[in-house]
Amino acid sequence: MTDEEITHDSMSQLQSFSIQREVQLRFLSPQDLEEVKRLCTEWFPIEYPDAWYQEITSNPKFYSLAATYHSRIIGLVVCEIKTKAKLNNEDGDLLAPYFASSTQVAYILSLGVVVDFRKHGIASLLLDSLLSYLTSKECQNCKAVYLHVLCSNIVAISFYEGRNFVVHSYLPYYYTIQGKPKDGYSYVLYINDGKPPWSILDYISHCGSLLTKLQPCALPRQIMRMVQRLVCRMLSSGSTDSNANYTY
Repeated sequence: MTDEEITHDSMSQLQSFSIQREVQLRFLSPQDLEEVKRLCTEWFPIEYPDAWYQEITSNPKFYSLAATYHSRIIGLVVCEIKTKAKLNNEDGDLLAPYFASSTQVAYILSLGVVVDFRKHGIASLLLDSLLSYLTSKECQNCKAVYLHVLCSNIVAISFYEGRNFVVHSYLPYYYTIQGKPKDGYSYVLYINDGKPPWSILDYISHCGSLLTKLQPCALPRQIMRMVQRLVCRMLSSGSTDSNANYTY
């Protein structure tokens, strides 16, 4: 890295720090509806109905957090907490089957930042605030955070993977963008001791672990001892009176 590049990075970091110091977080309100609609239209290729904007700006079931800079909305994250029983079919296997249907999961519907404020840590600030809430005492029943993303959205995928989200499933033709089907992924982060379902590899690994504990080399000796005990029992039974009560 050249001195010029180092200087540029240092200035960028100072600028990011300066912006972050003046950023404030607040929840969305009905008065934000038109501004949120304009921003989402700029950020995302998906068209949301007006009812969706009304819901996320007024319904308390949504965790709708805005990042503001000098009172201007420069980023937002919208999340819905729902029960395992209300998951869509494509997300139904998000959690291990032993979790009750009342177990909660958090679905990130939207996370975006105004172009001029990107690469200044605003998205991370919003996501960290959400995760801090989801891992608080009042949300201990929430075991996973998940989202859907276009396969072509490399920037978003890199962002979430850098924060320990992992691919849960591939979703062919999940989106319709300008009348054309597009593939997607679901990404998940397990929290509060949440666990995913076991894969075939997990079962194989578990069986291997059990065999190791049983010490396979000792199995023939164990089998021989069992056979010897069985033979001795049969011989002992044969020497008793035929009217004896055979209870073992």
